[in-house]
Amino acid sequence: MPIRVLAPNLIDQIAAGEVIERPASVVKELMENALDAGARRIDIEIERAGLGLIRVRDDGCGLEPDELWLAVERHATSKIATLEDLEGIASLGFRGEALPSIGSVARMRLVSCRRGTQQGSELKLEGGERSALKPAAHPSGTSVEVRDLFYNVPARRRFVRSESTEFAHILRLVERQALCWPAVGVRLTHNGREILDLAAAEDRASIERRVDRIVGAEFRSRALALDEQAGAMRLSGWLGLPTAARAQPDMQYWFVNSRAVRDRLLGNAVRLGYRDVLYHGRHPSYLLYLTLDPRQVDVNAHPAKLELRFRDSRAVHDGVFRRVERALAATKPSAQIAGATLLAGSYQSSEASEALSLGLPMPASAPFADGSYARSSYAAVQALSAAEPQHEAQPLGVAIAQLHGLYILAQNREGLILVDTHAAHERVLYEQLKSQYQSAVPAAQALLEPLIVAADEHQIDALLAEHAEFERVGFELERHAPERLAVRRIPALLANTDVAALIEQLARELTSESAGEAGAHHLDGAAHRILGNIACRAAIRGQRALSVAEMDALLRQMEHTERASQCNHGRPTWMRLSLHEIDQLFLRGR
Repeated sequence: MPIRVLAPNLIDQIAAGEVIERPASVVKELMENALDAGARRIDIEIERAGLGLIRVRDDGCGLEPDELWLAVERHATSKIATLEDLEGIASLGFRGEALPSIGSVARMRLVSCRRGTQQGSELKLEGGERSALKPAAHPSGTSVEVRDLFYNVPARRRFVRSESTEFAHILRLVERQALCWPAVGVRLTHNGREILDLAAAEDRASIERRVDRIVGAEFRSRALALDEQAGAMRLSGWLGLPTAARAQPDMQYWFVNSRAVRDRLLGNAVRLGYRDVLYHGRHPSYLLYLTLDPRQVDVNAHPAKLELRFRDSRAVHDGVFRRVERALAATKPSAQIAGATLLAGSYQSSEASEALSLGLPMPASAPFADGSYARSSYAAVQALSAAEPQHEAQPLGVAIAQLHGLYILAQNREGLILVDTHAAHERVLYEQLKSQYQSAVPAAQALLEPLIVAADEHQIDALLAEHAEFERVGFELERHAPERLAVRRIPALLANTDVAALIEQLARELTSESAGEAGAHHLDGAAHRILGNIACRAAIRGQRALSVAEMDALLRQMEHTERASQCNHGRPTWMRLSLHEIDQLFLRGR
């Protein structure tokens, strides 16, 4: 076949293949045009999931008759004029491809009236062929009707899914735009039935109501509000609590400069922010808005403009990661959010406190024959009496008992607090280790005689390859023989820990194929794997009896430890059962 110039309508249909993938793509392009036109209200009517009809009406600035004629020309746009404009795009659209692409694969009718004028104009396209312009009555703004989508491209129509699937894509897209542009009212109907009717949201309360309507009220009730600005970059929105993590990444929303996007770099930054508070295999939920200088973002990287390129991707990634990490550090027992019930981690004496912080032996009571632990009557009475008046600085209340050597039972004003002793102590130790690691001044203890640990030669090689990280933690290691390792100094936190077993475990993890995933700690780098393992090994083990004073010391440490509502593996460390819930269990007040 000889080389030839393609026909204009065929060129448009080829372009439409990149821009118009399904009915939702049409809705997206028409909504973006309406938003760029300054619309304050957008009405969307859908029939047969968009294959029958897509009608989008807005109250934007509208078009003059000659602009309406140009609007369906390829690469005709009012958004940019020079290459410099392209480098700082602030609008949603800019290529001038959407309307001609839609018109080439459907029957399209456009009616528009310029704001301030008395009469509008109408233009029709069918398979790319234009009719003559004619006058038409229309309020200020623009209406676009798209009928019989893909009627002339049967190959493309065969790829369209079921009506329920295609409308689900449309609904999801409209919801994302509504979240991204809260000040714009949106109404969506399908086959004559109203699906959404969202009034414009101007203040924070109405914005929150819109979020609750779209995402669900439970999301915000289990999320942290975020609003931080550094220079020209602002990050705001909501971060789901670690306890609100989901089995699928189906509740993750990113908006950059009022554009809904799916960006791998931003997703990775958030994932790292959750790295040691999320349970294995779970996904965080979040709704985040990033605002930065448009010149720092390249939106011309994807045909549907869903992906971005950042001029300084490292700065954006680190900025988002640090802000997310800092916000999640507040997931600890606190008086401000102590009212939530049954949501694990609802957020935020001194010899015993010192003993816990250093991992030293603590006094224990004698066990009963059934394995539970006794307390003297005097100690129990004291604990119960002390639990009555609660200070706001003690949201976890006062310890009153220990259950099966595994859980601490405490009482506060709201009801009963249950604490997983090992998980809570693990987080406390881990945060202390991280603090020491960052300060590079670990609290260490030299051994009178070196501890000799047996391991395979390649495992010892792996340990010694990370000797710098071990030193920063407080270890001093050296090879004693090909299959022997000498430990001459250990972190003070491990004074009462089986260090040999810990070293053997670390050696296995460092040499295993899955070491990069950190077993269950979701941390990056050998240092954090080491710290996580030290904390896990040194934390209070099950069946270890604690005195009331020791339990109280751990509660106080939790209240002052970042991320204390989850252990290093992402499991919850505490839970509350409110008095109201307890009353319901016993049918009180009925």
